[in-house]
Amino acid sequence: MKPLFINDEIMSQHACGAVGFRHSANGIHDAIMLGFDYLILIVCKDMEHKPEPEHAQIGMLDYQLLYVTSSDLENWVMTGENAQLLSCFLQGEIIWDEREELEQLRGKIIDFEQTVREKRKFKEFARFLRFYHEAKALNQNGHFFDAYAAVVRGLQHLGRLELLERNIRAEEQIWEQLHALNTPSYKLYSEMSCSMETLEQRLQLALLAFEFSATSKMTDSCVMLLRILRSRKEPWSLQELMHRAELQEVREELPMVLRKLVYRSVVKQTTNGRIREAAGQGILYWA
Repeated sequence: MKPLFINDEIMSQHACGAVGFRHSANGIHDAIMLGFDYLILIVCKDMEHKPEPEHAQIGMLDYQLLYVTSSDLENWVMTGENAQLLSCFLQGEIIWDEREELEQLRGKIIDFEQTVREKRKFKEFARFLRFYHEAKALNQNGHFFDAYAAVVRGLQHLGRLELLERNIRAEEQIWEQLHALNTPSYKLYSEMSCSMETLEQRLQLALLAFEFSATSKMTDSCVMLLRILRSRKEPWSLQELMHRAELQEVREELPMVLRKLVYRSVVKQTTNGRIREAAGQGILYWA
C-alpha cells in the first residue's frame, strides 16, 4: 500500500520505495537531520528532475522528505560524497517497498562498495602522498605554517584511508570516527594540535610519521594500479596510464605515485628505446 506521503505525481516518476531514518541521540547525522525527528528518503529510478525537499508533520512528528535516485546512491559510493545520506539509506528502516526493489538495491550498493573500495583506497593514498610531499617541500623552505596546513590536509586523507582499511564508510566529519577508533592518524592529529613542542618539532614528527605511513601502506593501497601494470606483458607509458578510466580521478597525482613506487622498488622502469629529439628515451613502467 502506498504511504500517504507519496503523491501520485511521484508515483508516475517511478518511485521505488521509501526508507525512514529516526533522529539519534548521539547527533552523528545532525548535519542532514536539521533538527527534524525523522528523515524519509524517497528512492526513485533515474529521472531528469527530482522534486524539491519537503518539510511536513504527522501528529507531533516533524519530518523531512528527500528524493534520491539509484544513480545518486551509486555515484556517492564512487565519490565518497553525501556519506551521511548513503548511510541513512543503508541503515534506515524500509517503510515502503512493494516490489522489494529497495532490498535488491541495498544489496547491490553493498556489493558495489566492496568493488570501489580498492579504487577509493588508491585515491586517498595518492592524495595523502601529494600533501605529504607538499608539506615536506614547504617545511624545507621554512614555510612552517603552510607546511602545517598541508600536514592537516594529508591527515584527513590518511584518516579516510584508515577507515577504508577497516571497511568503514567515511563520513564527512571523520575525526569523530577516527577518535572512537583511536587510529594512528588521530593520535598524530592530537599530537600536532596539543603538543607543547615548537611548530618545527611537530612538523618533523608528522613528516617522519607520514614517511612511515607512505611506505607501510603503499603496496596495499596501490593494488589497483599494480593490477593494471600487470595486466599485459608490455610495460606502460605514463600517458597510457593517465588515459585509463580507472585512474582519471588521480591523474594529477599519478606521476608522483609512480616515482614513489619505483623508488621503493615496488614498480620497475625501463625505456622504450626510441630517442626523440631533445627528449631522450621514454620511460615505461611495469610490475
